[in-house]
Amino acid sequence: MKRILVAEDETAIREFVVINLKRSGYEVIEAENGREAIDKYNQCSGDVDIALLDIMMPEMDGLEVCKYLRQKSSTIGIIMLTAKSQEMDKVTGLLVGADDYVIKPFSPSELMARVDAVYRRVNVNREIADKGAGDVITSGDFVLNLRNRTLHKNQQPIELTQVEFQIMEYFMSNPEVSLSRESILKYVWGDSYFGDEKVVDVNIRRLRMKIEDEASRPDHLTTVWGMGYKWVP
Repeated sequence: MKRILVAEDETAIREFVVINLKRSGYEVIEAENGREAIDKYNQCSGDVDIALLDIMMPEMDGLEVCKYLRQKSSTIGIIMLTAKSQEMDKVTGLLVGADDYVIKPFSPSELMARVDAVYRRVNVNREIADKGAGDVITSGDFVLNLRNRTLHKNQQPIELTQVEFQIMEYFMSNPEVSLSRESILKYVWGDSYFGDEKVVDVNIRRLRMKIEDEASRPDHLTTVWGMGYKWVP
């Protein structure tokens, strides 16, 4: 069963979201605020595929919940619900571990497309791990293990979200190749992605903070002006 945690303090919006998720075959766990979301996540021992989190919530906001869930699990899919005016919050959400965001107001079709895309990624990663594929990509000081979904630099582990892992897999499989934002978006988020390309830039910035010696002067995830990015081993 596909299980999703929905944390939204506005009853009308939460009921609208829950109805559409249930129609699409998801088992839904509801929470009215951030604190309740964490409590319910822990009550089910983290057995949740996706968390859908409103940013502005009482008790604990969605960004704090996102940070907590990401610390608990690198495999859970996290989607933030934001208002158009919360531009900085969207970026912050991605930086603290969210996979995607949906801007209010949204249509049922947009919501489900984003949720389904994240669930597919969660499921694919789980299947790869279950199959025990022993593929390893080595690139300079970096070793990417496709079975364990891990990245090491100079034998030191680097913690990645699923999105970050897929971005690294794409880059390390294509060293010294300029990859456009569009191609990264398609590879990681899929053809049906509704959002803009900014999600790519934010994730690149987050990855640089993790893998580069100096994030402001990257040696590996380099910018190709007017094009996108390139992986340099």
